[in-house]
Amino acid sequence: MITVSLCMIVKNEERVLARCLDSLAGLMDEIVIVDTGSTDATKQIAARYTDRIYDYVWTGDFAAARNYAFSKATMEYIYSADADEVLDEPNREAFRRLKEALLPEIDVVQMYYANQLANNTIYNFDRELRPKLFKRLRTFRWQGAIHEQIGLEPVIYDSDVEICHMPETNHKDRDLAAFARMTGEGVRLDRRLHGIYARELFVSGEERDFIAAGAFFRQSCQDTDRSLDEIREAACVAARAARLSGDVEDFFKYAMKVVASDGCAEICCELGEFYLAKKDMDEAIVWFYNGAYETESILNIHYGGDIPLRGLARCYREAGHAEQAAAYEKLAREWKA
Repeated sequence: MITVSLCMIVKNEERVLARCLDSLAGLMDEIVIVDTGSTDATKQIAARYTDRIYDYVWTGDFAAARNYAFSKATMEYIYSADADEVLDEPNREAFRRLKEALLPEIDVVQMYYANQLANNTIYNFDRELRPKLFKRLRTFRWQGAIHEQIGLEPVIYDSDVEICHMPETNHKDRDLAAFARMTGEGVRLDRRLHGIYARELFVSGEERDFIAAGAFFRQSCQDTDRSLDEIREAACVAARAARLSGDVEDFFKYAMKVVASDGCAEICCELGEFYLAKKDMDEAIVWFYNGAYETESILNIHYGGDIPLRGLARCYREAGHAEQAAAYEKLAREWKA
């Protein structure tokens, strides 16, 4: 049976930490808690489960904090968890079986992250595989009978363990402030972070967040090293920022960039909102309909479902067609991702 170190970074998690650690009780051979500045009872709660508690001065870098936590682990494998995660009894048993049967050549184990759509997260899947268990020390071996080389790619195993994500708060203000700070300092976001920033804006961003992000995403639209997908993401954000700022010329400039590259539900909804504000109900209906039925979302799955359906309902209600408005309101309520 393998041994496992639980490594967590925490801050002000008194409401959920015990729930998480109780769900992992008996599965972990070591618990490492790195606190990044809690002002509540988080550390006192952690002390009921482990004496391996470390203070870490927060720098705004999650990777650095996780690397520090990993550096304190001593077991064969490291399980990385957040305080708002829970393993129920069937999945505790699945984890236990995994510990007993895991082959030594496995470097990374992926587990299902579930309950995403119920909590307004930036992910468009309710259940998806994520790497969660990592071999602490990798063994490198030569491969190939001829032209041999060192095997560098990790051996990944997709397990059937399912982790329930149960956040009690939305971290969007923290995350969006961090993105604004990074981009304001001239940091070039890689493809993954570029997409996460755009998704987080369309999931939970407020007007001020879009306007603050506008300059960065306008620049991304001109970046010849960005992929077509990244440029579409950037143009969606730039178009929303321009509409909210009242810059009609820039709004259509960026909206048409997306329309010219097959479009997406997000930009259809933006055009619907634009024409709805202008009281042009016929044109608004066309675009909301396209968002609901003719295009797919690229940033927030709701823009291909209940959001344009509610937009259609608003248009018909504004136009005095109560029956059609009620029908679309019903469709929006019943829509499921």
